[in-house]
Amino acid sequence: MKFGRVDDPSSIDFSLPEIDQESLDFLKNIKNKESFQLYLGYPKWSKADLKGFYPRGTKDELPYYSSYFNALEFNGPFYRMPTKEQVIKWKNRTQENFKFCPKITNSISHYSRLINTDEKVLSFVDATVFFEEKLGMAFLQMPENFRPKNINRLEDFLTRFPKGYPLAVEVRHEEWFSDAQILNQLTEIYRKTKKTGIIVDTPGRRDLLKMPLTSPTAFIRFVSTNPILDKARLDAWVIRLKEWKDLGLQEVYFFIHQKKDQETTFLSQQFAKDLNKALGCQLPVIEPRISLIEPR
Repeated sequence: MKFGRVDDPSSIDFSLPEIDQESLDFLKNIKNKESFQLYLGYPKWSKADLKGFYPRGTKDELPYYSSYFNALEFNGPFYRMPTKEQVIKWKNRTQENFKFCPKITNSISHYSRLINTDEKVLSFVDATVFFEEKLGMAFLQMPENFRPKNINRLEDFLTRFPKGYPLAVEVRHEEWFSDAQILNQLTEIYRKTKKTGIIVDTPGRRDLLKMPLTSPTAFIRFVSTNPILDKARLDAWVIRLKEWKDLGLQEVYFFIHQKKDQETTFLSQQFAKDLNKALGCQLPVIEPRISLIEPR
């Protein structure tokens, strides 16, 4: 993910903001505080994207990927509407307890910009529900020029969206986060429609971390910088996720966008170890050193 990347991140304050009062109040009202699941993954699974990760001779990468990660930020459907048959094949190639988080097709978000999209939405939902128990949380990413003047359109879309289908939403224009009144309005829409506001941790757009929690699920997209900074940033996320869990958060999807670097280890390697220790998770830990092709 190139969004928010900068050439020199050394002067950026990467500290996470304090937990906002709205999120604290929201977490207090969650009833089942004993339930907690954490899902960790990357945006792609192919050999071209995870060079050096797969053993030589691996012919089918997805089953191997799903043995080391329990979730996938699935960007493929963004470019092409999936079919029921494709979804079933993907589902059957993964390990038990694996979750797909499919990205809403760009014909809905970018080309139609949420206008007259009911049929397209139903096509997307009717296909991806065949992930069945492996459907994690789909996500809608709006283009950066989608501004708060369109908030009524967004609210109408989310209100009409099929009930009971898990959905997270990412907006990017700076006006959503620079005006407290607008952000509060957006937060209320997400909570009223039972949608999750996506939190993006990327170097050049620290304002996206202001997104309050709007559901019992947190959806975080993390964009790497360099190994030293990334280690400190992920350490901070371990602390934050532990705090949220203790306050009652029920579920987390955490996806790492790691830039290509032949000498850089898998960022999730130490992160998974730390999460297992601090939060009592049982995430698999991988040892190989890999490089990643930068996702689009």
